[in-house]
Amino acid sequence: MLPFLSSVSFISGALSVAGQCQSLLGSVLLSRFVHLRNREEHSAPFKTDDHAASWPKISVLKPLHGDEPLLEEALESFFKQDYPEYELVFGVQRTDDPALAVIERLRTRYPAQPVFVVCDSTDHGPNRKVGNLINMQQACHHDVFVISDSDIHVEPQYLRHIASTLLQSETQLVTTLYAGLPASTQLARLFGAHSINANFLPGVMMSRLLGRQDCLGATMALTRQRLDEVGGFTSLVAHIADDSELGNRILRQQGTIALAPTLCLTTVAENNFRELISHEIRWGRTVRSIEPVGYACSSLQLPLFWATLCVAFAPTSPLSWGLFIGGWLLRSFTTQHTARLTKCSLPGIFPYLVLRDWLSAAVMLASACGSRVAWRGRTVHITRNTTHTSSRRHTHTPPDPSSPTVNGPGVDRSDINRSVRS
Repeated sequence: MLPFLSSVSFISGALSVAGQCQSLLGSVLLSRFVHLRNREEHSAPFKTDDHAASWPKISVLKPLHGDEPLLEEALESFFKQDYPEYELVFGVQRTDDPALAVIERLRTRYPAQPVFVVCDSTDHGPNRKVGNLINMQQACHHDVFVISDSDIHVEPQYLRHIASTLLQSETQLVTTLYAGLPASTQLARLFGAHSINANFLPGVMMSRLLGRQDCLGATMALTRQRLDEVGGFTSLVAHIADDSELGNRILRQQGTIALAPTLCLTTVAENNFRELISHEIRWGRTVRSIEPVGYACSSLQLPLFWATLCVAFAPTSPLSWGLFIGGWLLRSFTTQHTARLTKCSLPGIFPYLVLRDWLSAAVMLASACGSRVAWRGRTVHITRNTTHTSSRRHTHTPPDPSSPTVNGPGVDRSDINRSVRS
């Protein structure tokens, strides 16, 4: 029995070391990405009036679903873009959506910014975000689409970085990195942000180094023509991982998915651990359905989990304890380093780093079996080809007689409820 325990302890220790190496390399790559981006901005800064005619006009599509912490701050960052000409297109599916009040406050604060609001309850399929985008496309006047989630915070040069990347030859789709911004110092939110910053970000940098070109759903930018060539939004509505499906369609056409030199932040707003675990299981089951082998290999991103097992199977070994304590300190260092790079502080996370890895391991175990996830008011089943069907839907609310509506600049207030269909 003892040799078996020693073997298990050795394997766990080896996996922990491998995970720490991956984390360190990912942090180095992220640091290089941030420093190169900063150097480029300082050496050739954008100017508000630099050849405005050469910049493509952009429609920014922001599908919304209710209010959430830091929503106004996130949306306001899109009103502050240093870009010659762009419009903001917001989409909701209910006339009483609380996000509408947030948009109205921002429109009042930035009256010069073209804004269009589409309210349309038409349900096109299981993926409500994509269904929202289908409804919103009718209000887009420009031929470059930048699709961004509601909880994304961006820097003023965000659109310029995306446009300059999209203008490069062979680039058909542009995406961006994002880090987790906890909406408060609540522990569940710190845990959620740590998972993004310590696991997801280094993992993405490693995948890019190995030649993968993943599409990250926080930002997806492409031309209207390219979107039509791969089937349009309607071809994505049956996929819960619409970003992955869009990226795969681009790659199948021999296109390139480029990473824009900008770093976004995504709000981590879960109110408790139940919400956090539910969210992470949904994400885990989705990723597992797309890349089962890759998802299994991502267990390497939990070095403290493996280090704990190493101690558990060899509790009297100084080496196992050294690996555990040293790994904890190293994990703390990489966490703090990533926090400095992303400007997302995670105060007080150090004592909980081991618990965070164990929670992630439990989420992976729960994600390994089952296909049911709760998402935006409905329960869906994820199949291996990423298509999914609804097993339960909330009672469908009949459309308001005036829906869909488009509200934008140049529209008289008496015409706000005028039905506009493409």
